[in-house]
Amino acid sequence: MVELTETAKTVLERRYFLKDEGGKCTEDWEDLCRRVANAVAGVETDEEDRKLYADRFGEMIYNLDFLPNSPCLMNAGTELGQLSACFVLPVEDSMEGIFDSVRNGALIHKSGGGTGYSFSRLRPKNSKVQSTQGVASGPLSFAEVFNAATETVKQGGKRRGANMSVLRVDHPDIEEFITAKRDKTKFTNFNFSVAVTDEFMEAVKNGGTFPLIEPVFGTSVKLVNARELFEKIAEGAWADGEPGVLFIDAANRANPTPHLGDYEATNPCGELWLLPYESCNLGSINLANFIPDGEVEWDRLVDIVRLAVRFLDNVIDINKFPIPEIEEMTLKTRKIGLGIMGLHDMLIRKGLAYNSVEGREFAAEVMRFVSQEANLTSVKLAKGKGTFPAYLGSLTMPYRARRNATLTSIQPTGTVSMIADCSSGCEPYYSVVTVKNVMDGDKLPLVNKHFEEIARREGFYSGELMGKVIESGTVLGHEEIPEKWQEVFRSAQEISPEDHIAMQSALQTNGVDSSISKTVNMPADATIKDVKQAYLQAWESGCKGVTVYRDGSRDEQVLSTKQAESRVSAAPRLSGPAKLVLPVELDAKRYHLTDTEGSSVYIIVGFGECQNPVEVFTAFQYSNRPESREKVTMWTTTCRLVSSMLRHQVPVKEVINQLDKSSGHMNDLPAQLSKLLKGFVAKTEVGFSSPCPECDGELRFIEGCETCAECGYSKCS
Repeated sequence: MVELTETAKTVLERRYFLKDEGGKCTEDWEDLCRRVANAVAGVETDEEDRKLYADRFGEMIYNLDFLPNSPCLMNAGTELGQLSACFVLPVEDSMEGIFDSVRNGALIHKSGGGTGYSFSRLRPKNSKVQSTQGVASGPLSFAEVFNAATETVKQGGKRRGANMSVLRVDHPDIEEFITAKRDKTKFTNFNFSVAVTDEFMEAVKNGGTFPLIEPVFGTSVKLVNARELFEKIAEGAWADGEPGVLFIDAANRANPTPHLGDYEATNPCGELWLLPYESCNLGSINLANFIPDGEVEWDRLVDIVRLAVRFLDNVIDINKFPIPEIEEMTLKTRKIGLGIMGLHDMLIRKGLAYNSVEGREFAAEVMRFVSQEANLTSVKLAKGKGTFPAYLGSLTMPYRARRNATLTSIQPTGTVSMIADCSSGCEPYYSVVTVKNVMDGDKLPLVNKHFEEIARREGFYSGELMGKVIESGTVLGHEEIPEKWQEVFRSAQEISPEDHIAMQSALQTNGVDSSISKTVNMPADATIKDVKQAYLQAWESGCKGVTVYRDGSRDEQVLSTKQAESRVSAAPRLSGPAKLVLPVELDAKRYHLTDTEGSSVYIIVGFGECQNPVEVFTAFQYSNRPESREKVTMWTTTCRLVSSMLRHQVPVKEVINQLDKSSGHMNDLPAQLSKLLKGFVAKTEVGFSSPCPECDGELRFIEGCETCAECGYSKCS
């Protein structure tokens, strides 16, 4: 009998188990597995096969060897019956075409899916419209319409829909697109990515000019300096992680059905290139389950790959599609996305560092193995059930006629990896220490389960060491830990961007048909030049897209940066309650947060000696209504009181204690200030981040999206 973790049980009860009208769960894990398996096996034509595969599918899911995407776990065997996670819709250059896509996107979000759009076909802002003798408002104006429509639709009744907005790098409105999300009040339901061409990247390398093309007539309207445009793209990603970069030519070179059209856009997290009206259902093999004693169980892995491919292919036939065009296109190509999770777990158990050459070679070997077996299975399925209807011979596919146009991708596994208790997708663990919310709002720090197991096995475990790891948040630099294991347990933020990209490339070029959702973590002091270098490395090494995230860039904006030796320090600390005398200039950082009513507010923190906080104040824009003026007064007064306490050298822990006592809501000002100050006490700011809208957890930027490590909520799915 499988043992689910408490986190897994919480996630399942919150999101996946069916409930009665009163909100009480009407199934458990075994019931869910049986419901999903019976529904997916139901398309088998032979009664004996239906029973056989219902049992095998159910066992595979129950044992956490393979888990399908969330819509399948939630909706299989229910009236809704929409099991796909990802869709791409076309946006035509006409008012009718645009609003058809708005309507279709709303239907997709209602059914529980995420949507990708390319706005590259739309004529640029201020160009002439012959039919009305007016001027076009441009792609971004219509993207706002899509965003507003998404805001009104709860995704599958559980969360708001997510979108990907793509614009080609040669579109005349590209510069406006690059900076559009600097305004945090706009495009809140969109990820933004630039579709970069090989021509553009070559111009960047060579220092040349690059043409911007009017999309309707295909004429060049302007020549730009490629490096300057590249700098602007990198600057946006450096500032807050967007826009991402998609290498559209690399994707189209691998397009298995070019006769049906070119790729223009991806799903919200970027791992699936889909043609207009295509959808894809996803599932992931839990690699952590296939290396119990340091050696891969290859034979058992073969069985699960074969079973998973059949499962995902069956899902296509039982799926209830949101619109007829999607059903028609999906049945033509029968694309599936078989991915992986638990890669870091497998590497740890193998004793290999994620950032090592040996680690990458092993990961590539495993991915190649999964891909080859998936291909052989799809070929075998084609013999019994037929090829996908759009198959026209070999084209770009290296294998014989098969059942599915694409087979593999590596997608975010967010909540499903929480159920399986493994690392997400192909990502390394975000941290060796996690914090779990327990009763009465207390926080319980937990060290990675593999670390404690290996420390005991290798003989360097001690309670004192575990305390040091918890306090520091890292295994690096502890003399008691052998160097090998320090390297093996490096977390995402302790791995260089070059090594993140090298792993992504190793997987992409060794068996991933579509693409990969992965975050390239960068330290807070990374530069725009570092971002540009990452983009060049990813393009040159065969990746189909890349998302970089500089630590803290979504939560803070540095207002004043000076070299340490030129800092003006606050007066020395005195005994007793003497008030600190502050210098004319202070280092400061600005933190973005959302108040109890969803309004954007900024907290500015001034730092004194040793970068200790010495004052806080707020900046916001509220209306002149009486209730808004009252809120401004309350926030201003609270910040002044906290600043006064800090300058009179009241211990920060006492300030936190008073704020916690004053707090009545996780998003109110006392709670937000308390969370921020706790981060400084721990000598780290990673504890201060956007709060999860569905629980008391914190959102982290993982796999290209802000995700809650407590309940699995994601802004992208």
